[in-house]
Amino acid sequence: MKQLLQSLKDGATTVADIPVPRCADGQVLVQTSVSLVSAGTERMLVEFGKGSLIQKARSQPDKVKQVLEKARTDGVAATLYAVRSKLDQPLALGYCNVGRVIEARTEGFALGDRVVSNGKHAEIVAAPRNLCARIPEGVSDEAASFTVLAAIGLQGIRLAKPTLGECVVVTGLGLIGLLTVQMLRAQGCRVLGIDLDPARLDLARRFGAETVNPAAGEDVLARAAAFSRGAGVDAVIITASTKSNEPVSQAARMCRKRARIVLVGVVGLELSRAEFYEKELTFQVSCSYGPGRYDPAYEDGGQDYPIGFVRWTEQRNFEAVLDLMSSGALDLAPLITHRFDIEEGAQAMALLTSSEPSMGILISYPQPATGAPVIRRVPLSGSAKPGKGVVGFLGAGNYAGRVLIPAFKGAGSSLHTVVSSGGVSAVHFGKKFGFAHAATESVAVIDNSEIDTVVIATRHDAHAGQVLAALRAGKHVFCEKPLCLTLNELAEIEDEAKERPEQHLMVGFNRRFAPQVVKMKALLVSIDAPKSIIITVNAGDIPPDHWTQDPAVGGGRLIGEACHFIDLARHLAGHPITSQHVAALGQHPSIPVRDDKVSLTLQFADGSVATILYLANGDKGFPKERIEVFAAGRVLQLDNFLKLRGWGWPGFSKMNLWRQDKGVEDCVAGFLSGTKGEAPIAIPVAEIIEISRCSIEIAEAARL
Repeated sequence: MKQLLQSLKDGATTVADIPVPRCADGQVLVQTSVSLVSAGTERMLVEFGKGSLIQKARSQPDKVKQVLEKARTDGVAATLYAVRSKLDQPLALGYCNVGRVIEARTEGFALGDRVVSNGKHAEIVAAPRNLCARIPEGVSDEAASFTVLAAIGLQGIRLAKPTLGECVVVTGLGLIGLLTVQMLRAQGCRVLGIDLDPARLDLARRFGAETVNPAAGEDVLARAAAFSRGAGVDAVIITASTKSNEPVSQAARMCRKRARIVLVGVVGLELSRAEFYEKELTFQVSCSYGPGRYDPAYEDGGQDYPIGFVRWTEQRNFEAVLDLMSSGALDLAPLITHRFDIEEGAQAMALLTSSEPSMGILISYPQPATGAPVIRRVPLSGSAKPGKGVVGFLGAGNYAGRVLIPAFKGAGSSLHTVVSSGGVSAVHFGKKFGFAHAATESVAVIDNSEIDTVVIATRHDAHAGQVLAALRAGKHVFCEKPLCLTLNELAEIEDEAKERPEQHLMVGFNRRFAPQVVKMKALLVSIDAPKSIIITVNAGDIPPDHWTQDPAVGGGRLIGEACHFIDLARHLAGHPITSQHVAALGQHPSIPVRDDKVSLTLQFADGSVATILYLANGDKGFPKERIEVFAAGRVLQLDNFLKLRGWGWPGFSKMNLWRQDKGVEDCVAGFLSGTKGEAPIAIPVAEIIEISRCSIEIAEAARL
C-alpha cells in the first residue's frame, strides 16, 4: 500500500510502498478513502525537518539538554550516532482519516462501517477503537475528514464553557479556528474572529462572526470593547500559531473580570501577572481532542472512561462533531481548497511551505475491488543468500534498528525479512540494511523455510510466544532480553529447548562480551578465592505509565533490564547462583514505583557475593553503569564501559576506550558462529534459564 512519510533529517516527503499494518486486538483496519492534511501541525513538522541541526536544536531546547547529558555519560561518539539514527527514521504523517472497516478485532464496529479515525495518510490504517467513530448517513467522506480537527476546537470550547449569548473571541482563523467559530455560533454565542488574512476573515464573516484585522491597522482592543458593549469579552479561544506573547496578552486585556482564556494553538507564554491578577482571569491549555489523549489505557488499551464521570472523551467529541455535521451546523465545503491523489502526496506537503494560499488539503485514495487481498509483505532491494545464517527479525524499533540489525549485518548474516506491526520501520530499516522483504506479520518469518535464525526484538510480553513459535518451527533464536515474563513461560521454554539441543537459544546478554569485561574475566580466572562484586546502575527515571513498568506488558524494569546485570555478576563470579535477596525502597507518597529502586544480593556456589544497586532515583549526570570487583587483595573498576582500572594486578593498570563498547557485536558474532557450528554455544542454555528465573523471582519479590 501507499503511505506518506517525511524525513526528519531533511524534511523530504515521499510516498512509500509499505506492507498493510497488522490489526491488533482492540483495533479496526480501515481502507482509507480520504484524509485531511492538518496544515498547522504538518507544516511545523515539514519546517522542522528542513531545518539545520542548529535550527532543530533551537526549536527543542529540552532535547538538547538530554543530548548533552548523554554525551557527558556515554561519550560524544555514541551520542552523535544516537541523534543521527533518530533523525534518520521517517515520520508517518497525518491524523485525520476516513474510510471503511475491512477488519474488526473489537466490539462496536462491523465490516463496511464508514469511520473517522486519527489514522495516518495511508491506503490502509489500523486504529484503536476509542479513536474511531462511525460516520452518520448524509455526512460525506470529505466532510467527515474534518472531524478530528474540529474535535480539537470543540475541546477548547468545552474548557471555555460558553453559555448562550456570551461573546467569545477566536484568535487565529486557520482550519481549527474557523471550525471553532462555527461550533460557537451553533451554541448560540456571538463571535469575534481575529486574523491577519483577509480571505480567512471573509470566511469567518460567512460563518456568522464579526471580525477584526490588525494587519489592516484596525484596533483589536477597541473592536473587542465595542463587540462586548463595553463589558469585556466573556472568553477567548486562541487557535493561532506564533512565537509571540501578544495573543495571550491581548486576550487578557480584552476580557471582563473572571473571564476564561483557553489556548488551543501554540503561542508565546510569557504572561503578565498584572493582566491576569487584577481581573482574576482563568487561563487553561487545551489538550488535543479531549480526555483520554495520551492515556495508553484509553487509547491503546480500549479502556473507556465512565460517561457518568467523564461526559466528553476523545471518541465522544468525534461523535459530537459528526452530529453537528449531520445536522448541517457545520459548513465545510468552503474550507476545502486543494485535492490530491495519494501518489501526489509530496506535492500536497510542499504546498504547506509554498507561497500559494491553502486551507483544507484533501488526499484521496484508490478503492480496491471487494475481496482484494491484503498485502502484508513487500519486496525490498536486498537479497538473502541461501544457506546457514539466514536471519529474520521480529521487531524494528529503535534498539533493533540502531544496534541489533547493524550487528547482525556486520557479523555476516544474510538478512531476509524484517517485521514491524505498522510496517514503516520495517521498510525503513529493511532498505537501509539490505533486507529482502519487509512485513507486518510474524508468520512471514516463523513460517519461512528459507530463514533458519529468528531475532526477537518486540515488546516484552510477545517474547515468550514468539520464542516458542520459532523453536517449534525449527529455528535458532536470538531473543533480546528478557526471555519471558513469568515462571510458567520460562518452564515451557526450558522444556522446548531441551527437546531441541541442535537449535541454539540465546538471550542478548551482551555485557559479558564487552572487551573490558572480557579482560576482567581473563584477570579473574587466576583468582581462586570468592569475589565481592558491586554493580551500580544509575538507571534513570521512567514514568509509571510507560509500558516497561507494566508487569503484564514490560514485566517491570528488573525483568526487562536488571537481568543484564544479574547475568554480568553470574559471568564474573563464574559459578551458579545459590541464593538471592532484594530490598526495594520503602513506601512513600513521592515514589509511585518502588521496584526500580532496589538493592539485589546474589550469593554464588564458590562463596562469591554480588550486590547490584539498580536505582532510578539518581541524577542523569552520574555515570550509568559502574562495575567493581574486589578479590584476593586486588580491585577492578569499570566505569560506564569506557574506563577500566585495576589495582594490585601485575602488569595491568588500565584499559580505556574512546567509544563505549557494551559487547553487542561480539555477542551477535558469537551466537552466529555457534549456529553455524564454528564455535561452542555463546551462553549455555542452562545459564540463560538460571538468570531468567532469578530475574523473575527477584521482580516478584520486589513487588511485595
